[in-house]
Amino acid sequence: MATTVLSPLAGRAVTLADIPDPVFSQGIVGPGAAIDPTADVLDVVAPIAGTLVKVFPHAFVIAGADGVGVLVHLGIDTVKLDGEGFTVLVEQGSTVAAGDPVVIWDVPAIVAAGYSPVSPVIVMDRAAELVAVADGVEGAATQPGQPLLTVSA
Repeated sequence: MATTVLSPLAGRAVTLADIPDPVFSQGIVGPGAAIDPTADVLDVVAPIAGTLVKVFPHAFVIAGADGVGVLVHLGIDTVKLDGEGFTVLVEQGSTVAAGDPVVIWDVPAIVAAGYSPVSPVIVMDRAAELVAVADGVEGAATQPGQPLLTVSA
């Protein structure tokens, strides 16, 4: 059985290689893709249903009931902003449905502060060959809730 990982935000889907951070671009954190977001204040949503096992203003990890975990990291090096530009809407330990709002993100403020807004969406603890970008997504515009990745069992 496969798990579909939805796009957590609006933007353009890009490959891991297009992430301006070697830890993500080389797949060290795990396989996945990224979103180059639109220059707006965005609702960032849960890409899968599950439990929020880690919640920071700039990133969150959701563990699904099927064992699939997904990291959404909003921008590169944005941890240095100490939460500025992010409004967290959920608490760690909460259960969410796919598509539920998790964070409100002020992308223009992040860019104005000199940080890249490219946002990795990483499947945790899975081999790269088990994770595929959804057909027709790479390089295309994407909206929250649209399929981004497929994770094979």
